[in-house]
Amino acid sequence: MAVDSAVTRVWELAAPLLVDEGMEIVDIEFRSEGGRGGRVLRVYLDKEGGLNVDDLARVSRRLSDLLDDQVAVEGLYTLEVSSPGINRVLKKPEHFRRFIGKRVRVRTREMIEGRRSFLGLLREVREGGIVLSQQGAEFTIPLSVIEKANYEHDWGT
Repeated sequence: MAVDSAVTRVWELAAPLLVDEGMEIVDIEFRSEGGRGGRVLRVYLDKEGGLNVDDLARVSRRLSDLLDDQVAVEGLYTLEVSSPGINRVLKKPEHFRRFIGKRVRVRTREMIEGRRSFLGLLREVREGGIVLSQQGAEFTIPLSVIEKANYEHDWGT
């Protein structure tokens, strides 16, 4: 099973379970790590008010059982369930909406006005894209060209 199809399958299986828990999937990574062919499936979750250790432990057990029962991923792997962390990844329009008025870092697959890297204030989320303000300039960035985006916590505030 290809990595992309495994991630898609895990997302499809996990989403209903997590909705029941009042949680959402922020991101899923499935990659080889450690030089001996070890594979890690990381599921990043969030919920209103944040997650605690008990939430993560409970969901990890339930998710592990579900993925084993459904043979969602072939072969051996390690399941890690965690919160997205302070500089959380932003993928979906609803992820971006939560951070309007905050600093975000965006890397694009394509050049936009001569650049692929942006760090600025998220001004707006539009149909199919975002508007980012950086050093007095505004950039409209289509979601389809975003390679990676993260909330960038301002430790000065």
